[in-house]
Amino acid sequence: MHCVFLYDIRNTFNALKDGFDVPGLEGSLLSCLERILKTSYGVSLLPQCVPYAQPGLRADSPLTRRLSCKSIAQLLENSDKDDGVGVQAIVEHGVWPSIVACLADSDESVATAAAEAVKNLAKSTRGLELIFPAKAEVDTLLNEFAMNSSSMVRIRILAIIAALFGISDEAATAVHRSGLLGMFEQELNNTTDMLATLNVLEVLYEIVTTPIAAKFLLTKSMLQRLAATISNSAVDSLLRSRSITISARLLSSDGIYSAVDEFDVKNAVQAIDLDLERLKATDSNEREIALDALSQIGTVMRGAELLLCNTPPTARHAVDAACSRGWRNIQLAGTHALASISGQERGESTQLLNDQAETCLRNLIYTAAENSSKHSPSGLLWSLLQQDPEIRLAAYRLITGLVMRQWCLWEVCAKQEIINLVTNPHSETTKIGMEFRHSCCVAISNALLSSSFKNDPAFSDVSEKLQAAVRRGPYLAKEFVAPKPQVATEERY
Repeated sequence: MHCVFLYDIRNTFNALKDGFDVPGLEGSLLSCLERILKTSYGVSLLPQCVPYAQPGLRADSPLTRRLSCKSIAQLLENSDKDDGVGVQAIVEHGVWPSIVACLADSDESVATAAAEAVKNLAKSTRGLELIFPAKAEVDTLLNEFAMNSSSMVRIRILAIIAALFGISDEAATAVHRSGLLGMFEQELNNTTDMLATLNVLEVLYEIVTTPIAAKFLLTKSMLQRLAATISNSAVDSLLRSRSITISARLLSSDGIYSAVDEFDVKNAVQAIDLDLERLKATDSNEREIALDALSQIGTVMRGAELLLCNTPPTARHAVDAACSRGWRNIQLAGTHALASISGQERGESTQLLNDQAETCLRNLIYTAAENSSKHSPSGLLWSLLQQDPEIRLAAYRLITGLVMRQWCLWEVCAKQEIINLVTNPHSETTKIGMEFRHSCCVAISNALLSSSFKNDPAFSDVSEKLQAAVRRGPYLAKEFVAPKPQVATEERY
């Protein structure tokens, strides 16, 4: 049966290569063959089918080319990554160049199947060696193919690169060593094709979500290219928005501040600053994205200090947005950004910033309070807590981050309305609302107990109230009530 099956497979692929005169026969045969190769027995024979699949990769029919690519991808997915049987079969029969050629196929489904085969090939060490040869002086087949292909094909290859970054650190290192990342900068420099540039930015956006991405994408030229796009008011808002988000993700990595010149980092932040300044009188989606970028940059200590220590401080945009009542989406984004800058997401050891940044943060908030109708930071915080649930959650985050500072702790503890709200187990009805309220309560209590105010008689009641709320927990826990006997007159009939 084994020999008969291989004989039929060989004849089938040869027939597919030559074509059919009977309408519909090709589709039926391919469907049948695909189902056979998905069975456990069919999978076991896939390595021996590689020489017969090779002609299929060059067939005239896109259906045949797609099945051949899918068969190779399936072989690589099911073969043992250690013994490299699938990779060995591809090398022996010279299938790799044909797979690469299919990446440029005019049929999108064929190119997708070929891309899947490349991704599966990269999951093994031997596969990576085939895609990216160890010899540095030899250009990879992907490099040569990308340089001589259309913009659409290069975008497909860049999408594969993005996928390889998510497979393993070994794959990401191999991509970096190959020099393919330089294609991103080349495509970003193409200002004539907005769609191609947007596609590249989308791929970059996917790559920067991986932990290792910043290590390889943090280059002087990449930051300069992104900053130039953000600063260019003539380009489409979508391009600026994506560039802002990518820059923020790169700037939220601690490694960037030692890997890249400080001037280039500041230049990228300055570009976002100028964009926010241009949009300060609008409620555009781009302004909201830029405020979200400040939030992400502020999650790391060096990023928060940069936002507060440059001139003028970029963090002023977050403070102004949080204190404004004009547009809800802008106020929400600004409050979250200010919470991140103040250290809500940072560890306790990095929550407080250097003296210059702390002074600037305090001055920004007090100045904003004086210029508002609330006249004090506590009034501003109470105003945020009185708004809709989403802004109230952001206000909880903001208090949690700021309350480590003595001046903010005093403002919060002196405002009885804030203490009553954060200690009231019935003030929130949703699970996330209860958790945020309780976390805020814990932060205030811990800050008070570790401050110079802990022995202040004026705050003794506040401290007891906070500690009782902390013990209750977030979820409407009832306090212990001792049982009491009940006495009633017996009723007789």
